[in-house]
Amino acid sequence: MGNGIILKLKKLFPETKLDDVAGCLKYQGKPKILKEMDNAIRQGVNESWHNCG
Repeated sequence: MGNGIILKLKKLFPETKLDDVAGCLKYQGKPKILKEMDNAIRQGVNESWHNCG
C-alpha cells in the first residue's frame, strides 16, 4: 500500500514435536557425514550469491 506493506497474521500451525513429523523425512541414500553436509550448504550459499546479481 503506497510506500509500505501490510502484514496480516495467518493461522498458526499446531505445535509439533520431531517425532510427529520425522516420518515424512524419508531419505533412502547413504547417510551423510557432517563434512559432506557442510560442503553442500556452502555450495548452496555460493550458488545463491552468484544468482543474486
